[in-house]
Amino acid sequence: MASKYGIKINVVQLNDYIESINQYTAGQFDGCTMTNMDALTIPAAGGVDTTALILGSYSEGNDGVVMKGKGKTLKDLKGMKVYLPELSVSHYLLVRGLEKAGLAEKDVTVVNTSDADIVSAFGTASVQAAVAWNPQLSVIKGTPNTTEVFSSSQVPGELIDMMVVNTETLKDNPALGKALTGAWFEMMGLMKAQDASALNAMAAASGTDLAGYQAQLKTTHLFYTRRTTWRLSRRRIWRKPCSAWRRSPSTKGCWARARRAPILSVCASRAMSRWAMPAT
Repeated sequence: MASKYGIKINVVQLNDYIESINQYTAGQFDGCTMTNMDALTIPAAGGVDTTALILGSYSEGNDGVVMKGKGKTLKDLKGMKVYLPELSVSHYLLVRGLEKAGLAEKDVTVVNTSDADIVSAFGTASVQAAVAWNPQLSVIKGTPNTTEVFSSSQVPGELIDMMVVNTETLKDNPALGKALTGAWFEMMGLMKAQDASALNAMAAASGTDLAGYQAQLKTTHLFYTRRTTWRLSRRRIWRKPCSAWRRSPSTKGCWARARRAPILSVCASRAMSRWAMPAT
């Protein structure tokens, strides 16, 4: 797809999610895959003008808050340490869950933990609660006497997976946007058709087998066509993060800095048009 537009795209895999966003924010990469909430914190706080080129899916159970012990509930988190990648979508999910349980972030202690280390951390005796996404979440949930007390299926449409690019880079290289969106929807066509070769390749890249990958897909609401992506981009639910997240002491500084710059725009793939999307 890139050669069709006469450009070359170098794809780099980083096994630390937050570090990939940090490097994008620092200008080491022209684009990065991340969720809407993460685009509205770390890059926003760094003043990076970003365009959400692809709104690919939303989490419908792919993210969860887990605790050791049977029959646990969100209220049991009060006074506990919760391990998660700080300022990430996992942090957002925790705040949303606490809000629904009548609690606040101040009622727990967040311990910053890389997504690459979250499974091993949960395996230690000192860690009783964590927030993770798949495939790590599936591994943790498979631990005996573990309860998932909250999941992204309870806040549908809020945790959106995106491909974002630096707005200036996209402006100077419009072919980049065409190549990335073209490749994305080409792959969506193969996935919708249940192409075995494509699915097996993606399963291997995800560190699992086909059955494990398909289990993840069941908790992911994919947007297979430009039309469904367009409809999502018109919804307001993802544009304004919940009030609890905006009030969170962890993100207060991010929002204060984000409000001083044009941070996030949406490139609607159906018409390849874009409009301003301020972080406020």
